[in-house]
Amino acid sequence: MSTSAEETSRRPRPAVVFTDILSDDGTRIRAWSNDPDDERGAPTVLLCNGLGTNAFAWPALLDPGCGVRVISWNHRGIGGSARPRDPERVDVEAFVEDALSVMDHYGVDRAVAMGWSIGVNTMFELAVRHPERVSGLFAVAGVPGDTFATMLGPLHLPRVAARALTVGFSHAIRVSGRVLSPVARRLPIGRRTVGVISHSGFMFPVADPDLTAAAIREFLQVPLDWYFHVALRTSEHGRVRLSQVRVPAVFVAGTWDLMAGARHMAQAAARVDDATYVELPGSHFIQMEQPERVHALLLDFVRRVG
Repeated sequence: MSTSAEETSRRPRPAVVFTDILSDDGTRIRAWSNDPDDERGAPTVLLCNGLGTNAFAWPALLDPGCGVRVISWNHRGIGGSARPRDPERVDVEAFVEDALSVMDHYGVDRAVAMGWSIGVNTMFELAVRHPERVSGLFAVAGVPGDTFATMLGPLHLPRVAARALTVGFSHAIRVSGRVLSPVARRLPIGRRTVGVISHSGFMFPVADPDLTAAAIREFLQVPLDWYFHVALRTSEHGRVRLSQVRVPAVFVAGTWDLMAGARHMAQAAARVDDATYVELPGSHFIQMEQPERVHALLLDFVRRVG
């Protein structure tokens, strides 16, 4: 049976549409957007996502009426993106190249960049290296460089100790990753599991347990040895020279974030000329715990920078 154009137009648009593109070094990257053809004419936001994470980690952005066009990509060797020929090319500098390739593919000359976790490193590096491409920076639960030294923030460890612990842990999981990955992929992840995790202190109760379960299941498909190889490469990214940042910025921190200490985010915000610092009661997954609040801050910021 044929389908009329009117019937087709009434069907809901897919929340996320994927496409494969090539980065500058020839690596195939899986890009995605919630509005690839810019049919709604909404302001475009470049999402530099958390390492190895996916669109399900952003429930507010999956709403067709979210008010922004999001363009993003999956990291090298993760979520359909290919591993580079040189396995060392999975650092923040390579991610900046991928971000530019994504912007070029979708025809975006300049946009607000939004980062989460290690994505904050990426977007600040992008803003310093290519200031003409970035109109504003919206940082969620992340610091602009030397990320591993700011982890375990609520424990108030010295930066050297925090870095030693987190880098050492990453080395250990990378070595044992091939054994652990098949186990991780078979873990039953549903609402009950999310409930346990969200009362662990690592994550707080989330707004959408089903979507969170989908995000976790997708994340656990990543080979752990590869994931922690990439993580260790990103751990080498030093602090960004914030005096070179010439655009407005917003830092949204979770008070009890174990992966990006709130006090370190506040210190970074104080060193940016036009920056606003917002601290919400939550964890590293604040955009999943309080999606409406974080999204309202994003929309206000996008309107402010024009």
